[in-house]
Amino acid sequence: MLRAVRNKSSIASSLRKQIKNVSLLQTNGLINGEWVAANSSFEVENPGLKSENDAHLAKVSCFSPSDYNDAIVAADVAFKSFRKTTARERGELLQKMHDLMLENVDDLAKIITLENGKPLADSVGEVKYAASFFKWFSEQAPHVTGDIIESSISNTKILALRQPVGVCGIITPWNFPAAMIARKLAAAVAVGCTTVIKPASETPLTALAMGSLSQQAAFPNGVVNILPSQKSSDAGKAICEHKLVKKVTFTGSTNVGKILMKQASSTLKKCSFELGGNAPFIVFSDASIDKAVAGVLASKFRSSGQTCVCANRIFVHESIYEEFSKALVSKLEKDTVLGYGIDKDTTHGPLIHDKSLLKVQEHIKDATEAGAKLLLGGKPREDLGPNYHELTVLGDVNESMKIFHEETFGPVCPLIKFSSEEEVLRMANDTDVGLAGYFFTNDILRIFSIAGDLEVGMVGVNTGAISEASLPFGGVKESGFGREGSKFGLEDYTVVKSVVLGGL
Repeated sequence: MLRAVRNKSSIASSLRKQIKNVSLLQTNGLINGEWVAANSSFEVENPGLKSENDAHLAKVSCFSPSDYNDAIVAADVAFKSFRKTTARERGELLQKMHDLMLENVDDLAKIITLENGKPLADSVGEVKYAASFFKWFSEQAPHVTGDIIESSISNTKILALRQPVGVCGIITPWNFPAAMIARKLAAAVAVGCTTVIKPASETPLTALAMGSLSQQAAFPNGVVNILPSQKSSDAGKAICEHKLVKKVTFTGSTNVGKILMKQASSTLKKCSFELGGNAPFIVFSDASIDKAVAGVLASKFRSSGQTCVCANRIFVHESIYEEFSKALVSKLEKDTVLGYGIDKDTTHGPLIHDKSLLKVQEHIKDATEAGAKLLLGGKPREDLGPNYHELTVLGDVNESMKIFHEETFGPVCPLIKFSSEEEVLRMANDTDVGLAGYFFTNDILRIFSIAGDLEVGMVGVNTGAISEASLPFGGVKESGFGREGSKFGLEDYTVVKSVVLGGL
């Protein structure tokens, strides 16, 4: 039985000492406006530290399917009144959330770095990115409109109204623990939906800190419910099969997305899924090598390669391959520092856990045994900690290797030669997924043709950074469906109701 408590679960003193606003440090769930404890708990660890004792950050409540039921019921009750608030009122809530996130940017960034491992500068960037969604959707909320459709009957009008879909289940990953929640939550709230959030078990502290800020922003009880759980499959099923949940939005792997979609089909929920990718990054012969190298650093190695839109396969035209590979290795050697995320000089941090490290090692071993050349790195850095791996560049990668077909989600950059547009498009599109793609060229005609022919949902042209609140974010093929951010992100949380007015 859930009951209101104050931090029944433990917070390590090492974490508490680094955070100024201690109200952000929550270890229990937020249900219907109250902090409540579950019957069990799980450990949250810092992936960047060597010692298991030092790595302990907190013990967080682990919620069961029955707890999720309580939260969903609370969200449904809250929806009945929240849907009737004005768009301006909801916009003001989102603006307050934006302001509070920026006021607490340093503390939020430290929490992200400590439980995720990414460098502090990247975490600061993530908090600002997350806050931008609350700003964007606060401004968009009053502009959600329907339409008036001319009827074929002379004395009749047809109204198409946009209404909030209802209770939304939000399931998010560990790699962007603040931004992935913000991108979904802000859109849902903007149109009048209520939410039940299941954060990744690796990074629940960031989500709970955002829950604390939602209370300070005066979100009504039941609008934001956050329930950590280490039993992800049970939590996902509880959300997807509950009849009161009307929409499920998930960011994560394609395999898990398929499971959730099957579960959601039992009640025919509306779904939006942002799933795995295998992003191509193409460098044509006329491209600026320096700009393309900078693009690889931004896209391939951001968060040590642990983002869904990371470039996974780097295609380089054979005429500039040698020059490009040397420039890339030189840039990495000169401008990157692998280390603990809190250290100010660190540019790249650890992998999230040992499973990620093992996949990186597997891809490197498979590729080198099949003939790839190790141009940089290639080894774990156990001297730094159990989850660190050198930033790595592999040359002469081909289609026979695992790294060509599988998303690495780690700091390994495979270089692949190509000789023609037809060849590189065939290789780039030779995958079941299609989230993001990148290419560098100065040919204006090629920009339009390649952008149109790449089978992905998002394309970066002469840039390795594409994400912002106004971008319709999402993929094609087995990278999912639906869009987040932009006006399309609002539409994904609404349904259209047709009203026919007769006798006019």
